[in-house]
Amino acid sequence: MVSNGINGSNGTNGHSNGHSTFTNPRGRVGFDMSGITPAPVTPFNEDMSVDYDAIQRIGSWLVTVEGVKGLVVLGHAGEGTFLTEEEQVNVIKAFVKSVDNKIPIIAGITREGDYVAGLEAKRAREAGAAAGLLYPSHGWLRFGYQKGAPQARYKAVYEASGLPLILFQYPDATKATYDLQTQLDILAQPGVFAMKNGVRNMRRWDREIPVIRKERPDTYILTCHDEYLLHTTFDVDGMLVGYGGIAPELLFELLNAGKAKNYPAARAIHDTLLPVTAAVYHRGSHMEGTVALKHALVARGVLNHATVRGTLLPLPEGADKEIHHAVKLAGIPRVY
Repeated sequence: MVSNGINGSNGTNGHSNGHSTFTNPRGRVGFDMSGITPAPVTPFNEDMSVDYDAIQRIGSWLVTVEGVKGLVVLGHAGEGTFLTEEEQVNVIKAFVKSVDNKIPIIAGITREGDYVAGLEAKRAREAGAAAGLLYPSHGWLRFGYQKGAPQARYKAVYEASGLPLILFQYPDATKATYDLQTQLDILAQPGVFAMKNGVRNMRRWDREIPVIRKERPDTYILTCHDEYLLHTTFDVDGMLVGYGGIAPELLFELLNAGKAKNYPAARAIHDTLLPVTAAVYHRGSHMEGTVALKHALVARGVLNHATVRGTLLPLPEGADKEIHHAVKLAGIPRVY
């Protein structure tokens, strides 16, 4: 049997994880997200079991990087839907342990129905998660949603679990993207304290973000546009990106340049990162980014190999060398 690397209770309940909390003007419990929130991968052993030793390496490294405010686990980059319920709980516990409760762990909440998503959020909280990133119901991607259903989903999951939630805005190309009023309604609800915006339609971004900022000033606005960070960094409080799991140092510099409205500095960092951005995210499918992230972590000495679970497939021959070269070209050093 493969050990899960977790011994005993982690001593957390999702609301007392050792990191600072705040009560904002609307009385919501949350925490500071005005920095980089990486969404790290879930590492696997070559037999496809979860590699808990590698989780320890990932978390203990990221917690030391300036500007890292928390970690989002079990998301797309983390292959969260590829794990069993037991593995999901153990991965949360392992990441909580890896950061020594110094920063919050946020869990992706992905189950289809509101009732089962509420149970998933409750399990995440009991495992030590301090917040949840609530995904839209996956059926909405194809068929769209009934009016009011997204608002009801956030209400139901929060009431079932007590887990503070982050709104997840999907790309405009999907039928699961929320219109502006739906976003505002969700962000007005108790327990919702931040939004991860990946609309990937810059016309909507430019028109909607200023309204959200004005109408919901107590909300942390986070970009998740891994491949469009230069444009979006001037408008946000922080970044919640898989990219943060491989290059958090440079992304923090980029974020600071954006907050300072220093375009030349931001552009210089963007250009430095462009070979990595292209090698990881400018691929045939955005799903390939997860595999590429693992190759980048091999290049940084954090992982020993880039094993993924299906439905993900290995990248084409030579892609690993391309990614390693891009990381070196960007001057990103090895961690271990």
